[in-house]
Amino acid sequence: MESFIALGNEAKKYNISLSFHAPYFISLSGMEYETRMKSVGYILQSLAASYAMGANIIVVHSGSAGKLPRENAMALARDTLEHVVAAVSDTPYGNISIGLETMGKKNQLGTLEEVTELCKVNKIFRPVVDFGHINAFNLGEAFKTTDDYIRVFDTIGSALGDEYADSLHCHFSKIMYTAGGEKKHLDFDDSEYGPPYEPLMEAIHKLGVSPTIICESCDYMDRDALRMKKYYDNIK
Repeated sequence: MESFIALGNEAKKYNISLSFHAPYFISLSGMEYETRMKSVGYILQSLAASYAMGANIIVVHSGSAGKLPRENAMALARDTLEHVVAAVSDTPYGNISIGLETMGKKNQLGTLEEVTELCKVNKIFRPVVDFGHINAFNLGEAFKTTDDYIRVFDTIGSALGDEYADSLHCHFSKIMYTAGGEKKHLDFDDSEYGPPYEPLMEAIHKLGVSPTIICESCDYMDRDALRMKKYYDNIK
């Protein structure tokens, strides 16, 4: 844990807040009980690392729905999350949020509606909106206007409460997609795929919310994050 502690101390010097992405092979809805309990363990390990470095949220992928009907996969995911809640109760990690991320592939569990429903299991869970994932899942039709983005915040506020929408943890990038959804992260110079970042900045300003946005552009995360910031600053 020494490296996590050192990273956290360095971040504090520059007033940088940290988040932690849990392993991608976590499966909340795995059909095998043992697989799901391993996922509980991976989440606890991620919480331990986050605690050491002072991160306030971990981000979790729900995993594949596989060949199960989505309602059955949701039932398994709820059961896994209830085990997570029980496991966390015996740790000092209760103040670290567990973020459930919206997903970009058709066979994955994690539409916005599914994520908000799973977050109702316990207040420790929070939605993590990946706008690129949602757009790829919907084959490029999710986000074109400011109102398209506003609907995401409204949906979360209606389902979970305004405080969840006001301090949303987000991921953003343009993403290439196929008929099955997400294929590859791109950077802002791509002109074929979306979503556009400008209407998101306008929605944030119009709503007066204060989200954290992690830029996940391929190869140019820092450059594209600065583009978003400059665009937002110009709106203000």
